[in-house]
Amino acid sequence: MRLNNVDLNLFVVFDVIYTERNLTRAADVLCLTQPTVSNALSRLRKTFNDELFVRSPQGMIPTPVTKNIISRVREALQLLDTSVLEGDIFDPRESGRTFRVSMNDVSEALLLPELMVDLGLNAPRMNIESFHTRRRDLPAALSSGQLELAIDIFGAGAASPQLCHSPLFRERYVCLVRHDHPDIGDTLSLEQYLSLGHIHVSSRPQGLGLVDLELSKMGHQRQTRLRLEHYMVAPHILRGSNLALTVPSHWARKTDLKALELPFILPALESHLLWHKSADGDQANRWLRERIIALSK
Repeated sequence: MRLNNVDLNLFVVFDVIYTERNLTRAADVLCLTQPTVSNALSRLRKTFNDELFVRSPQGMIPTPVTKNIISRVREALQLLDTSVLEGDIFDPRESGRTFRVSMNDVSEALLLPELMVDLGLNAPRMNIESFHTRRRDLPAALSSGQLELAIDIFGAGAASPQLCHSPLFRERYVCLVRHDHPDIGDTLSLEQYLSLGHIHVSSRPQGLGLVDLELSKMGHQRQTRLRLEHYMVAPHILRGSNLALTVPSHWARKTDLKALELPFILPALESHLLWHKSADGDQANRWLRERIIALSK
């Protein structure tokens, strides 16, 4: 197979089929007809001498060949896209780019209010789409262009040689309770903390969080009365209950609840801004990164 004999548009179809696992949905994403997508897949199969995707009740299942090449195909497509964008003269006031950014609800609360004011003044036509992507899926999503940026803890799940990163927020944790809590004054002892019922926020349906892991090292266990996927509803629950919530201090300052220093040491929370290395030279991506980093200081 020689590259000059291959239609590069077929690789765009290949990438979307891999993402959607369905030819009809892939056709919708690409604004093509399903027969056109099927024809493109047929041509790809001949090119690679492999089925690439096999029909099943769960959708189009990628073959081992597809799994082996998808990351390189996505990186190549991203590099081509970035090369085209780098040829443009970027003017933030005229740019109508839409940036897809992965954030959880805490990052949204900390960043988006100020960012949207900043964009309104300096890039009034630029658009942001924010949604949360699982940490383990970030490298693939950034590589494929499904995301341009992400804000997450830079750990084992998000760390990848293909990703660039810059630190944003570094914060200690505090404990939130309502101001008229009957059992808690202006300080909090470990005994009091352990006697409280707690709200635990996690994107996972089960498993221990950072607080529980640190307490277990000390031989203690807290009482989790409520497990939530998002933080934003928690303050409403705290105002009408005797529960407690352990949160990053920056987010706590945006509530009207009593914030107390924890009676034990927790590692600081450090969030990073992540992007794929192929987007490092994209002028618009770089401009938005710089704005986000400046606003996080």
